[in-house]
Amino acid sequence: MIDFNNASVFKLSPCNPNDVAGEVTPLFVQGEELLAAFKGVRDYVVFTNKRLVAVNIQGLTGKKRDYTSLPYSKVQAFSVETAGTFDLDAELDLWFSGLGKVRLEFKGKVDVRVLSQLVASHVL
Repeated sequence: MIDFNNASVFKLSPCNPNDVAGEVTPLFVQGEELLAAFKGVRDYVVFTNKRLVAVNIQGLTGKKRDYTSLPYSKVQAFSVETAGTFDLDAELDLWFSGLGKVRLEFKGKVDVRVLSQLVASHVL
């Protein structure tokens, strides 16, 4: 899902965190909480109070999954771009130590300023 070479993902839409909780919470450490979830066509990204988890659903059946954990402690910088009149997509760029830039593109009514506050509260 995250193409680290192109620094982009599929456009994400908000989804109910309860819809994906059963799959990602077994990966959580003690005290970790699911805060927000966004879904692409099959793949999705969740924000917790400790990290961002990208889930790439692979194969025809979708049984194979890749979980990429991106801890906030490795974020060196971030930026947000809100949606405009003609460009309806919002973007969150995160620069991770040792990895580089990861771009999350959101469609629909996503207030990326809220995501910016969430990231800032764990990074700053």
